[in-house]
Amino acid sequence: MQDDVHVRSTAQIAGHPIHPMLVPIPITCFVGALLTDIAYVASAEIMWANFSAWLLLAGVMLGVLAAIAGLTDFLGSRLVRAQAPAWPHLIGNAVALILAIFNLMIHMRDAWTSVWPSGLILSALTVLILPITGWLGWALVYRHGVGVAR
Repeated sequence: MQDDVHVRSTAQIAGHPIHPMLVPIPITCFVGALLTDIAYVASAEIMWANFSAWLLLAGVMLGVLAAIAGLTDFLGSRLVRAQAPAWPHLIGNAVALILAIFNLMIHMRDAWTSVWPSGLILSALTVLILPITGWLGWALVYRHGVGVAR
């Protein structure tokens, strides 16, 4: 069931919402970090642990920017906050970003202790949250019209 409410994004550039432009980058980085963590555990090649650390750094930096844009939209309109998926989307993404920040701190240690087991577990948990929050974000846009200009 689609709501007839269409809410413009508060954080936008030339009418285009910023949050959905930014989120694919940290998602890709966090999935890449999980894959490179798995490659490191399987091969013990230091290169994979280094890749994980760099992917986490890029993902956290751009994730913070995406979070700021998303929080601006969330706080900028009570209509956004009133949508059922808004709070779980916000909380889930905050949890994923916090896990990624802890993961980045762990990945700054030496390779073996940075990846196995804590880094791999944190990478997996972060990636497991993302499809759920992505689905909720999809619902906000396509079911509830958040960020849709009509």
